[in-house]
Amino acid sequence: MLNRAGEACNMLKEHIENDAVIRLISHNDADGISAAAVIANALAEEKVQFHTTLIPRLKEDIVNQLRSEKYDLFIFSDMGSSFIKEFNTYKHDVIVADHHQVDGTESESNVVHVNPHLFGVDGSKDLCGAGSAYLSIRDLDKKHLAYFPLIGAFGDMQGQKGFTGVNKLILDDALQSGNLEIHEGLKIVSKSTEPIFKSLAYTFSPPLPGISGDLDGAREFLERMNLSYGIKFTDLEDEEKDLLKDALISINPEIFGDCYTVPRETPMLRDLEEYSYILDACGKNKKQGLGLCIALGERDQALDAALRLQRQYRDQIVKGLEWVKKEGAQQLNTIQYLYSEDKVLKSVMGTIASIGLSVELLDESKPVLGLSRLHNDIKISGRTTRNMVSKGVDLGKALHDSSNNFGGTGGGHDIAAGAMIPFESKDNFLHLVDEMVEYQLSSD
Repeated sequence: MLNRAGEACNMLKEHIENDAVIRLISHNDADGISAAAVIANALAEEKVQFHTTLIPRLKEDIVNQLRSEKYDLFIFSDMGSSFIKEFNTYKHDVIVADHHQVDGTESESNVVHVNPHLFGVDGSKDLCGAGSAYLSIRDLDKKHLAYFPLIGAFGDMQGQKGFTGVNKLILDDALQSGNLEIHEGLKIVSKSTEPIFKSLAYTFSPPLPGISGDLDGAREFLERMNLSYGIKFTDLEDEEKDLLKDALISINPEIFGDCYTVPRETPMLRDLEEYSYILDACGKNKKQGLGLCIALGERDQALDAALRLQRQYRDQIVKGLEWVKKEGAQQLNTIQYLYSEDKVLKSVMGTIASIGLSVELLDESKPVLGLSRLHNDIKISGRTTRNMVSKGVDLGKALHDSSNNFGGTGGGHDIAAGAMIPFESKDNFLHLVDEMVEYQLSSD
Protein backbone atom coordinates (compact mmCIF):
# COMPACT_ATOMS: atom_id res chain seq x y z
CA MET A 1 0.00 0.00 0.00
CA LEU A 2 2.88 2.37 0.77
CA ASN A 3 4.22 1.71 -2.73
CA ARG A 4 0.86 2.71 -4.23
CA ALA A 5 0.81 5.86 -2.08
CA GLY A 6 4.35 6.54 -3.30
CA GLU A 7 3.06 6.36 -6.90
CA ALA A 8 0.44 8.96 -6.01
CA CYS A 9 3.09 11.20 -4.49
CA ASN A 10 5.29 10.83 -7.60
CA MET A 11 2.35 11.87 -9.79
CA LEU A 12 1.76 14.84 -7.50
CA LYS A 13 5.45 15.81 -7.59
CA GLU A 14 5.38 15.90 -11.42
CA HIS A 15 2.49 18.34 -11.39
CA ILE A 16 4.13 20.45 -8.68
CA GLU A 17 7.29 20.68 -10.82
CA ASN A 18 5.13 21.72 -13.79
CA ASP A 19 3.62 24.51 -11.69
CA ALA A 20 0.12 23.09 -12.20
CA VAL A 21 -3.02 24.32 -10.44
CA ILE A 22 -4.45 21.29 -8.64
CA ARG A 23 -8.13 20.47 -8.14
CA LEU A 24 -9.04 18.92 -4.78
CA ILE A 25 -12.45 17.42 -4.00
CA SER A 26 -13.18 15.97 -0.56
CA HIS A 27 -15.98 14.85 1.72
CA ASN A 28 -17.52 17.41 4.11
CA ASP A 29 -17.35 15.43 7.38
CA ALA A 30 -14.53 15.48 9.95
CA ASP A 31 -12.55 12.81 8.07
CA GLY A 32 -13.07 14.52 4.70
CA ILE A 33 -12.14 17.95 6.03
CA SER A 34 -9.02 16.45 7.66
CA ALA A 35 -8.16 14.74 4.35
CA ALA A 36 -8.50 18.03 2.48
CA ALA A 37 -6.49 19.76 5.21
CA VAL A 38 -3.50 17.43 5.03
CA ILE A 39 -3.31 17.77 1.22
CA ALA A 40 -4.04 21.52 1.18
CA ASN A 41 -1.44 22.22 3.88
CA ALA A 42 1.13 20.17 1.97
CA LEU A 43 0.37 22.01 -1.29
CA ALA A 44 0.49 25.41 0.43
CA GLU A 45 3.91 24.57 1.88
CA GLU A 46 5.08 23.64 -1.62
CA LYS A 47 3.78 27.02 -2.90
CA VAL A 48 1.32 25.24 -5.21
CA GLN A 49 -1.98 26.76 -6.26
CA PHE A 50 -5.04 24.63 -5.67
CA HIS A 51 -8.83 24.84 -5.78
CA THR A 52 -10.75 22.89 -3.09
CA THR A 53 -14.40 21.83 -2.92
CA LEU A 54 -15.95 19.94 0.01
CA ILE A 55 -19.17 18.06 -0.79
CA PRO A 56 -21.58 15.73 1.06
CA ARG A 57 -21.39 13.01 -1.59
CA LEU A 58 -19.83 12.39 -4.99
CA LYS A 59 -22.48 11.85 -7.65
CA GLU A 60 -22.30 11.04 -11.34
CA ASP A 61 -23.32 14.53 -12.44
CA ILE A 62 -20.47 16.06 -10.37
CA VAL A 63 -17.99 13.56 -11.84
CA ASN A 64 -19.13 14.51 -15.36
CA GLN A 65 -19.06 18.23 -14.58
CA LEU A 66 -15.48 18.02 -13.26
CA ARG A 67 -14.41 16.23 -16.45
CA SER A 68 -14.71 19.50 -18.39
CA GLU A 69 -12.70 21.60 -15.90
CA LYS A 70 -9.27 22.72 -17.09
CA TYR A 71 -6.99 21.16 -14.48
CA ASP A 72 -4.14 18.73 -15.11
CA LEU A 73 -4.53 16.88 -11.80
CA PHE A 74 -7.63 16.02 -9.77
CA ILE A 75 -7.34 14.65 -6.23
CA PHE A 76 -10.37 13.00 -4.63
CA SER A 77 -9.99 12.40 -0.89
CA ASP A 78 -12.30 10.39 1.38
CA MET A 79 -14.38 9.62 -1.74
CA GLY A 80 -13.99 8.48 -5.31
CA SER A 81 -13.37 4.72 -5.09
CA SER A 82 -16.77 3.93 -6.62
CA PHE A 83 -16.02 6.08 -9.70
CA ILE A 84 -12.72 4.57 -10.91
CA LYS A 85 -14.40 3.49 -14.18
CA GLU A 86 -15.37 7.13 -14.91
CA PHE A 87 -11.98 8.53 -13.87
CA ASN A 88 -10.30 6.08 -16.27
CA THR A 89 -11.89 8.05 -19.12
CA TYR A 90 -10.69 11.46 -17.84
CA LYS A 91 -8.15 13.22 -20.02
CA HIS A 92 -6.46 14.40 -16.81
CA ASP A 93 -4.44 12.66 -14.11
CA VAL A 94 -6.42 11.56 -11.06
CA ILE A 95 -5.43 10.55 -7.54
CA VAL A 96 -8.11 8.84 -5.46
CA ALA A 97 -7.22 8.67 -1.74
CA ASP A 98 -10.16 6.89 -0.16
CA HIS A 99 -10.99 4.16 2.37
CA HIS A 100 -14.54 3.15 1.43
CA GLN A 101 -15.35 -0.21 -0.10
CA VAL A 102 -14.08 -0.81 -3.65
CA ASP A 103 -15.89 -2.38 -6.63
CA GLY A 104 -12.94 -4.15 -8.23
CA THR A 105 -12.50 -1.80 -11.22
CA GLU A 106 -8.85 -1.66 -12.30
CA SER A 107 -7.43 1.85 -12.73
CA GLU A 108 -5.81 3.04 -15.96
CA SER A 109 -2.40 4.73 -16.12
CA ASN A 110 -3.89 8.19 -15.53
CA VAL A 111 -5.45 7.11 -12.20
CA VAL A 112 -3.62 6.22 -8.97
CA HIS A 113 -6.04 4.56 -6.56
CA VAL A 114 -4.92 4.58 -2.91
CA ASN A 115 -7.36 2.55 -0.81
CA PRO A 116 -6.67 0.13 2.07
CA HIS A 117 -9.28 -2.38 0.84
CA LEU A 118 -7.14 -2.99 -2.28
CA PHE A 119 -4.42 -4.37 0.01
CA GLY A 120 -6.47 -6.34 2.53
CA VAL A 121 -6.48 -3.54 5.11
CA ASP A 122 -9.77 -2.73 6.88
CA GLY A 123 -10.80 0.82 5.93
CA SER A 124 -13.38 0.96 8.71
CA LYS A 125 -10.85 0.65 11.55
CA ASP A 126 -7.22 0.60 10.33
CA LEU A 127 -7.12 3.61 7.97
CA CYS A 128 -9.43 6.55 7.31
CA GLY A 129 -9.81 8.80 4.27
CA ALA A 130 -7.46 11.39 5.75
CA GLY A 131 -4.96 8.57 6.32
CA SER A 132 -5.02 7.63 2.63
CA ALA A 133 -4.62 11.32 1.79
CA TYR A 134 -1.64 11.64 4.14
CA LEU A 135 0.09 8.58 2.69
CA SER A 136 -0.29 10.16 -0.75
CA ILE A 137 1.75 13.24 0.28
CA ARG A 138 3.99 11.57 2.91
CA ASP A 139 7.00 11.31 0.57
CA LEU A 140 7.04 15.11 0.28
CA ASP A 141 8.59 14.98 3.78
CA LYS A 142 5.35 15.90 5.57
CA LYS A 143 5.46 13.91 8.81
CA HIS A 144 4.72 17.11 10.74
CA LEU A 145 1.21 16.93 9.19
CA ALA A 146 0.63 13.36 10.43
CA TYR A 147 -1.67 14.46 13.24
CA PHE A 148 -4.34 15.55 10.72
CA PRO A 149 -5.14 11.99 9.58
CA LEU A 150 -5.45 11.02 13.26
CA ILE A 151 -8.05 13.78 13.65
CA GLY A 152 -9.80 12.22 10.65
CA ALA A 153 -9.55 8.79 12.25
CA PHE A 154 -11.26 10.08 15.41
CA GLY A 155 -13.94 11.64 13.22
CA ASP A 156 -14.46 8.23 11.64
CA MET A 157 -14.63 6.45 15.03
CA GLN A 158 -11.27 4.74 14.52
CA GLY A 159 -9.00 6.00 17.29
CA GLN A 160 -11.15 5.68 20.38
CA LYS A 161 -9.59 2.38 21.52
CA GLY A 162 -6.10 3.15 20.27
CA PHE A 163 -4.75 3.24 16.73
CA THR A 164 -4.29 0.00 14.80
CA GLY A 165 -3.04 -1.06 11.38
CA VAL A 166 -1.77 1.69 9.12
CA ASN A 167 -3.14 4.27 11.59
CA LYS A 168 -0.40 3.08 13.99
CA LEU A 169 2.28 3.84 11.37
CA ILE A 170 0.82 7.34 10.99
CA LEU A 171 0.76 7.76 14.78
CA ASP A 172 4.48 6.87 14.86
CA ASP A 173 5.14 9.53 12.20
CA ALA A 174 3.28 12.13 14.25
CA LEU A 175 5.21 11.26 17.41
CA GLN A 176 8.56 11.31 15.57
CA SER A 177 7.79 14.74 14.16
CA GLY A 178 7.44 16.13 17.70
CA ASN A 179 4.04 17.62 16.92
CA LEU A 180 2.09 15.05 18.94
CA GLU A 181 2.17 13.86 22.54
CA ILE A 182 0.32 11.08 24.37
CA HIS A 183 -0.68 11.22 28.02
CA GLU A 184 -3.18 9.39 30.21
CA GLY A 185 -6.28 11.27 31.25
CA LEU A 186 -10.06 11.38 31.37
CA LYS A 187 -11.53 11.36 27.86
CA ILE A 188 -14.26 13.88 28.57
CA VAL A 189 -14.83 16.80 26.21
CA SER A 190 -14.53 20.56 26.67
CA LYS A 191 -12.78 20.31 30.04
CA SER A 192 -11.79 23.96 30.05
CA THR A 193 -14.76 25.54 28.24
CA GLU A 194 -18.00 23.97 29.53
CA PRO A 195 -19.53 23.39 32.99
CA ILE A 196 -18.66 19.87 34.12
CA PHE A 197 -22.23 18.53 33.75
CA LYS A 198 -22.22 19.58 30.08
CA SER A 199 -18.74 18.12 29.55
CA LEU A 200 -20.07 14.77 30.77
CA ALA A 201 -23.37 14.95 28.87
CA TYR A 202 -21.52 15.89 25.67
CA THR A 203 -19.08 12.98 26.02
CA PHE A 204 -20.29 10.28 23.65
CA SER A 205 -17.08 8.37 22.99
CA PRO A 206 -16.47 6.40 25.07
CA PRO A 207 -20.17 6.32 26.06
CA LEU A 208 -21.36 6.88 29.63
CA PRO A 209 -24.81 5.21 29.87
CA GLY A 210 -27.23 7.38 31.85
CA ILE A 211 -24.97 10.43 31.42
CA SER A 212 -24.01 10.80 27.74
CA GLY A 213 -26.63 12.92 26.00
CA ASP A 214 -28.55 13.42 29.26
CA LEU A 215 -28.02 16.82 30.95
CA ASP A 216 -30.28 15.94 33.90
CA GLY A 217 -28.59 12.57 34.31
CA ALA A 218 -25.16 14.26 34.35
CA ARG A 219 -26.31 16.80 36.97
CA GLU A 220 -27.78 14.10 39.20
CA PHE A 221 -24.63 12.00 38.89
CA LEU A 222 -22.47 14.92 40.10
CA GLU A 223 -24.91 15.87 42.86
CA ARG A 224 -24.76 12.33 44.28
CA MET A 225 -21.00 12.85 44.74
CA ASN A 226 -21.48 16.34 46.20
CA LEU A 227 -19.55 17.85 43.29
CA SER A 228 -20.51 21.25 41.94
CA TYR A 229 -21.88 20.69 38.45
CA GLY A 230 -21.65 24.35 37.42
CA ILE A 231 -17.87 24.74 37.36
CA LYS A 232 -15.43 23.54 34.73
CA PHE A 233 -13.49 20.29 35.13
CA THR A 234 -10.22 22.25 35.08
CA ASP A 235 -11.41 24.23 38.12
CA LEU A 236 -12.01 21.14 40.30
CA GLU A 237 -9.60 20.40 43.13
CA ASP A 238 -7.22 17.46 42.54
CA GLU A 239 -9.08 15.33 45.10
CA GLU A 240 -12.38 16.07 43.34
CA LYS A 241 -10.89 15.14 39.98
CA ASP A 242 -9.72 11.81 41.43
CA LEU A 243 -13.16 11.17 42.93
CA LEU A 244 -14.82 11.90 39.57
CA LYS A 245 -12.29 9.77 37.70
CA ASP A 246 -12.96 6.73 39.90
CA ALA A 247 -16.73 7.14 39.58
CA LEU A 248 -16.57 7.45 35.78
CA ILE A 249 -14.23 4.47 35.45
CA SER A 250 -16.78 2.37 37.35
CA ILE A 251 -19.33 3.25 34.65
CA ASN A 252 -16.99 2.71 31.68
CA PRO A 253 -13.29 1.87 32.24
CA GLU A 254 -12.47 3.18 28.74
CA ILE A 255 -13.19 6.76 29.92
CA PHE A 256 -9.61 6.87 31.27
CA GLY A 257 -6.79 6.22 28.85
CA ASP A 258 -4.48 7.67 26.21
CA CYS A 259 -5.21 11.25 25.17
CA TYR A 260 -3.51 12.61 22.04
CA THR A 261 -2.55 16.27 22.03
CA VAL A 262 -0.76 18.80 19.84
CA PRO A 263 1.01 20.93 22.50
CA ARG A 264 1.72 23.90 20.21
CA GLU A 265 -1.98 24.26 19.27
CA THR A 266 -4.42 26.72 20.81
CA PRO A 267 -6.09 25.11 23.88
CA MET A 268 -9.43 24.54 22.10
CA LEU A 269 -7.74 22.45 19.40
CA ARG A 270 -5.03 20.77 21.44
CA ASP A 271 -6.88 17.48 21.92
CA LEU A 272 -7.18 15.56 18.62
CA GLU A 273 -10.59 14.09 19.42
CA GLU A 274 -11.94 17.51 20.39
CA TYR A 275 -10.51 18.92 17.15
CA SER A 276 -12.40 16.26 15.19
CA TYR A 277 -15.67 17.17 16.94
CA ILE A 278 -15.22 20.82 15.95
CA LEU A 279 -14.61 19.89 12.30
CA ASP A 280 -17.60 17.52 12.42
CA ALA A 281 -19.85 20.28 13.77
CA CYS A 282 -18.75 22.55 10.90
CA GLY A 283 -19.53 19.85 8.34
CA LYS A 284 -22.88 18.91 9.86
CA ASN A 285 -23.93 22.59 9.82
CA LYS A 286 -22.89 22.97 6.15
CA LYS A 287 -20.00 25.22 7.14
CA GLN A 288 -17.29 22.82 5.99
CA GLY A 289 -15.33 25.72 4.51
CA LEU A 290 -15.03 27.15 8.01
CA GLY A 291 -13.64 23.83 9.23
CA LEU A 292 -11.05 23.77 6.44
CA CYS A 293 -10.04 27.39 7.19
CA ILE A 294 -9.35 26.40 10.80
CA ALA A 295 -7.34 23.37 9.70
CA LEU A 296 -5.34 25.68 7.41
CA GLY A 297 -4.43 27.89 10.37
CA GLU A 298 -7.18 30.49 10.82
CA ARG A 299 -8.07 31.15 14.46
CA ASP A 300 -9.82 33.98 16.40
CA GLN A 301 -13.17 34.73 14.71
CA ALA A 302 -13.16 31.49 12.69
CA LEU A 303 -12.61 29.38 15.80
CA ASP A 304 -15.22 31.34 17.79
CA ALA A 305 -17.75 30.69 15.02
CA ALA A 306 -16.87 26.97 14.94
CA LEU A 307 -17.25 26.65 18.73
CA ARG A 308 -20.71 28.23 18.50
CA LEU A 309 -21.63 25.67 15.84
CA GLN A 310 -20.27 22.91 18.05
CA ARG A 311 -22.44 23.97 21.00
CA GLN A 312 -25.48 24.19 18.75
CA TYR A 313 -24.74 20.77 17.25
CA ARG A 314 -24.28 19.15 20.66
CA ASP A 315 -27.58 20.59 21.85
CA GLN A 316 -29.22 19.12 18.74
CA ILE A 317 -27.74 15.71 19.55
CA VAL A 318 -29.05 15.91 23.12
CA LYS A 319 -32.51 16.78 21.77
CA GLY A 320 -32.24 13.85 19.35
CA LEU A 321 -31.28 11.39 22.08
CA GLU A 322 -34.19 12.61 24.25
CA TRP A 323 -36.47 11.87 21.28
CA VAL A 324 -34.98 8.37 20.88
CA LYS A 325 -35.45 7.73 24.61
CA LYS A 326 -39.09 8.79 24.37
CA GLU A 327 -40.08 7.28 21.01
CA GLY A 328 -37.67 4.38 20.54
CA ALA A 329 -36.87 2.87 17.14
CA GLN A 330 -39.23 1.17 14.71
CA GLN A 331 -38.48 -2.57 14.74
CA LEU A 332 -38.22 -4.99 11.81
CA ASN A 333 -36.98 -8.59 12.03
CA THR A 334 -33.23 -7.95 11.92
CA ILE A 335 -32.92 -4.15 11.72
CA GLN A 336 -34.40 -1.11 13.46
CA TYR A 337 -34.86 2.39 12.09
CA LEU A 338 -35.41 6.00 13.16
CA TYR A 339 -37.50 8.37 11.06
CA SER A 340 -38.61 11.93 11.65
CA GLU A 341 -39.40 14.94 9.50
CA ASP A 342 -38.44 17.32 12.33
CA LYS A 343 -35.80 19.73 10.97
CA VAL A 344 -33.44 19.45 13.96
CA LEU A 345 -33.74 15.67 14.23
CA LYS A 346 -33.11 15.22 10.51
CA SER A 347 -29.82 17.09 10.79
CA VAL A 348 -28.42 14.69 13.41
CA MET A 349 -30.12 11.40 12.47
CA GLY A 350 -26.92 9.52 11.63
CA THR A 351 -25.21 10.76 14.78
CA ILE A 352 -28.06 9.82 17.12
CA ALA A 353 -28.30 6.40 15.43
CA SER A 354 -24.62 5.81 16.24
CA ILE A 355 -24.72 7.23 19.78
CA GLY A 356 -28.08 5.55 20.51
CA LEU A 357 -26.38 2.18 20.00
CA SER A 358 -23.33 3.05 22.11
CA VAL A 359 -25.28 4.43 25.11
CA GLU A 360 -27.70 1.48 25.03
CA LEU A 361 -30.82 3.46 24.05
CA LEU A 362 -31.15 1.18 21.02
CA ASP A 363 -30.96 -2.61 20.64
CA GLU A 364 -27.28 -3.47 20.04
CA SER A 365 -28.26 -6.76 18.39
CA LYS A 366 -29.84 -4.98 15.42
CA PRO A 367 -28.23 -2.54 12.94
CA VAL A 368 -29.98 0.84 13.00
CA LEU A 369 -30.88 3.02 10.03
CA GLY A 370 -31.44 6.75 10.56
CA LEU A 371 -33.75 8.15 7.86
CA SER A 372 -34.02 11.83 6.92
CA ARG A 373 -36.36 13.12 4.23
CA LEU A 374 -34.83 15.58 1.76
CA HIS A 375 -37.66 16.77 -0.53
CA ASN A 376 -38.39 13.79 -2.82
CA ASP A 377 -35.51 11.66 -1.50
CA ILE A 378 -34.54 9.98 1.73
CA LYS A 379 -31.01 10.04 3.11
CA ILE A 380 -30.10 6.91 5.08
CA SER A 381 -27.32 6.61 7.66
CA GLY A 382 -26.69 3.03 8.78
CA ARG A 383 -24.77 2.02 11.90
CA THR A 384 -24.05 -1.26 13.65
CA THR A 385 -21.57 -2.70 16.17
CA ARG A 386 -18.28 -4.59 15.78
CA ASN A 387 -20.02 -7.59 17.36
CA MET A 388 -22.70 -7.62 14.63
CA VAL A 389 -20.03 -7.26 11.92
CA SER A 390 -18.27 -10.32 13.38
CA LYS A 391 -21.58 -12.20 12.95
CA GLY A 392 -21.71 -11.36 9.25
CA VAL A 393 -23.39 -7.95 8.95
CA ASP A 394 -22.03 -5.75 6.15
CA LEU A 395 -24.05 -2.53 5.99
CA GLY A 396 -22.01 -1.14 3.10
CA LYS A 397 -23.04 -4.07 0.88
CA ALA A 398 -26.63 -4.15 2.18
CA LEU A 399 -27.22 -0.44 1.53
CA HIS A 400 -25.40 -0.47 -1.81
CA ASP A 401 -27.35 -3.44 -3.18
CA SER A 402 -30.71 -2.37 -1.72
CA SER A 403 -30.51 1.23 -2.94
CA ASN A 404 -29.59 0.06 -6.46
CA ASN A 405 -32.94 -1.74 -6.63
CA PHE A 406 -34.76 1.58 -6.31
CA GLY A 407 -32.61 3.77 -8.54
CA GLY A 408 -30.69 5.11 -5.55
CA THR A 409 -27.05 5.05 -4.47
CA GLY A 410 -25.38 3.65 -1.38
CA GLY A 411 -22.32 2.07 0.19
CA GLY A 412 -19.65 2.67 2.79
CA HIS A 413 -18.20 0.29 5.39
CA ASP A 414 -19.42 -2.90 6.99
CA ILE A 415 -20.00 -1.06 10.29
CA ALA A 416 -21.23 2.31 8.95
CA ALA A 417 -22.76 3.12 5.58
CA GLY A 418 -25.13 5.49 3.84
CA ALA A 419 -27.62 5.62 0.98
CA MET A 420 -29.96 7.93 -0.90
CA ILE A 421 -33.26 6.64 -2.32
CA PRO A 422 -36.53 8.09 -3.69
CA PHE A 423 -38.99 8.85 -0.88
CA GLU A 424 -41.73 6.61 -2.28
CA SER A 425 -39.39 3.59 -2.03
CA LYS A 426 -38.92 3.98 1.75
CA ASP A 427 -40.97 1.01 3.00
CA ASN A 428 -39.89 -1.40 0.27
CA PHE A 429 -36.25 -0.36 0.79
CA LEU A 430 -36.44 -1.00 4.54
CA HIS A 431 -37.91 -4.46 4.03
CA LEU A 432 -35.24 -5.31 1.44
CA VAL A 433 -32.42 -4.21 3.79
CA ASP A 434 -34.08 -6.26 6.55
CA GLU A 435 -34.07 -9.34 4.30
CA MET A 436 -30.46 -8.75 3.24
CA VAL A 437 -29.23 -8.42 6.83
CA GLU A 438 -31.19 -11.56 7.76
CA TYR A 439 -29.44 -13.37 4.88
CA GLN A 440 -26.01 -12.03 5.96
CA LEU A 441 -26.57 -13.30 9.51
CA SER A 442 -27.76 -16.72 8.38
CA SER A 443 -24.90 -17.14 5.89
CA ASP A 444 -22.06 -16.46 8.30
